Amino acid sequence: MGYSMSIGTIMFPLFILLIFANYFMPCKAQLSTTFYDTTCPNAITTIQTSVNASVANNTRNAAFLIRLLFHDCFVQGCDASLLLGGADSERESPANNGVFGYDVIDAAKAAVESVCPGVVSCADILAVAARDASVAVNGPSWTVRLGRRDSTNSNASQAATDLPRGNFNLTELIANFDLKGFNAREMVALSGSHTIGQARCSRFRGRIYNSPLNIDAAFNSSLSEICPPTGGDENLQPLDLVTPNTFDNSYFRNLVASRGLLISDQVLFNGDSADSIVTEYVNNPATFESDFAAAMVKMSEIEVLTGTSGIIRTVCNSTVVNGPVMLNSNGQNGQIMYQES
Repeated sequence: MGYSMSIGTIMFPLFILLIFANYFMPCKAQLSTTFYDTTCPNAITTIQTSVNASVANNTRNAAFLIRLLFHDCFVQGCDASLLLGGADSERESPANNGVFGYDVIDAAKAAVESVCPGVVSCADILAVAARDASVAVNGPSWTVRLGRRDSTNSNASQAATDLPRGNFNLTELIANFDLKGFNAREMVALSGSHTIGQARCSRFRGRIYNSPLNIDAAFNSSLSEICPPTGGDENLQPLDLVTPNTFDNSYFRNLVASRGLLISDQVLFNGDSADSIVTEYVNNPATFESDFAAAMVKMSEIEVLTGTSGIIRTVCNSTVVNGPVMLNSNGQNGQIMYQES
């Protein structure tokens, strides 16, 4: 017993399947390294020039930019929502109190707008700037695929729930990163960005006085002078005392020596499952840099907006594109910076 099936009968289900596959295909598949080759061929070099000047003026800007990208991407994706001003915006969340560098992105955006207005998104500028910041302090480079668009909203409450905290234990860190699709190794690699930058006393006080984790006695003594039990909340300490302005694997060597500044740093080397990863990065800095670069590529493509989703902001701190910009880079009333005709 047999039967025949028409070509149309066979092809119709395949046609429907292709439609659904295209509809549900991840947005990041639409990103491309050549996205601006025609519309703004000088975009990448313009961003790089601006970032290099900012880091040369203040080395801390390198850490600011990498952290900006991380804090943006972990909250509703890499959509530049962190850059928006407003009372209930992500940047006003307590979780983002120590995030800086908005002015660096504003400067890069202004430079790009001067050569091709209304073309390059703030989300793409932030992704490229983080890569260039790493390179500017002798860190690794990586390929940034482009085509992100900017969100029109920002949510402070989501920042409070989605971002990891400086007092997380290892289990909490692994769980937090897992929610964004990262495994433990990628989490440890991304934590290596703490090879540059600083933290405020209020963020590491618990490491000095209340932490059950091992801490080097001399390191503890020096920290207590900078960060007393009360007061001095804004006092700063490098996350990496050895080479605070150079991207290298010194951060991991500090962990092995029980000199991690934050609780969430030292838990990576505390007799648990992450110890072997830290040890590998200590012994092979090239592996760390390679893993870090790969993790940054992955992070920069979390839940991106592409195609007709989102907008291209004229200024990064406001969604207003045809009228006065009401907020400057500090979230305060400011003058008109750009507007579309």
